[in-house]
Amino acid sequence: MKAIYLANEGGAESLVAGEILQPNPSAGQVLVKVHATAIMPTEVHWIPTFQTRSGGPRPFPVVLGHEFSGVVAGTGPNVSSFQDGEEVFGLNDWFTNGSQAEYCVADETGLARKPKSLNHAEAAVVPISALTAWQGLFEKANLQRGQHVLIHGAAGSVGTFAVQLARWRGARVIATASAGNLDFVRALGADQVIDYRKTRFEDVICDAEVVFDPVGGETLERSWKVLKPGGRVVTVATTSAQSGEARVRDAFMIVRADGSQLAQIAGMIDAGELRVFLQQTFELAEAREAYARAGRGSMRGKVALRVIE
Repeated sequence: MKAIYLANEGGAESLVAGEILQPNPSAGQVLVKVHATAIMPTEVHWIPTFQTRSGGPRPFPVVLGHEFSGVVAGTGPNVSSFQDGEEVFGLNDWFTNGSQAEYCVADETGLARKPKSLNHAEAAVVPISALTAWQGLFEKANLQRGQHVLIHGAAGSVGTFAVQLARWRGARVIATASAGNLDFVRALGADQVIDYRKTRFEDVICDAEVVFDPVGGETLERSWKVLKPGGRVVTVATTSAQSGEARVRDAFMIVRADGSQLAQIAGMIDAGELRVFLQQTFELAEAREAYARAGRGSMRGKVALRVIE
């Protein structure tokens, strides 16, 4: 099958185009004919990209891109939820080859039927960001109706979903963003927006039950000051995972694949309750350009790769 992959350890500039063996689904897995996949520019720095689950080196070629949208092309034993030809979207195992190829395999439990209102490129940019916001707000932080939540990076790929989901839950949403994104974030449902370049959020917020942080660093350190007693911080910034501070490690979470949650998210999208933002779509052969665009930031929504029409 055609694929974009890394033949040795390196960054996105080392991606090459070629042909590799098509994967076969094992028990409980689905073979997906990939129509589109999303770009995560930090993936080349993740441990699972070049290491196995047991800590050894992963074999090359390594295919990036673990969120995708496509069509079921086959199933392994004991798969009962999906049939050949169904349109699906989802997230596959970080330690396996991803979806920047004509086919990928994913656990049945990591898939859901694609939102009918989205095309494949739009659907492909949903799983990681939407699931991160869902699991961070509703599982890790246990956000409840009427609570105050401060969401950093509210115009980013995760933040846009976090604002909308928190509003849907009935929380009071306070969001930080740059000046050019304040109206955009208000339109997503934020009750109060703070230009983080002009105002220190801890100077105006002191009663948050939850802080949701995709930024990390100094932003996270300052966030503890705004909590009510018993308040909760959730951080998804990768720099927090190795922190020497116990409370930061405890606040850190990594998203997991969850098809049932994706199905709920798909229903919300089709009902018009959740908006999806796709910044730009590139062809598979333009993967290096796509990573360069995603790495520059300053965009609403994510970058997708179109694998097949």
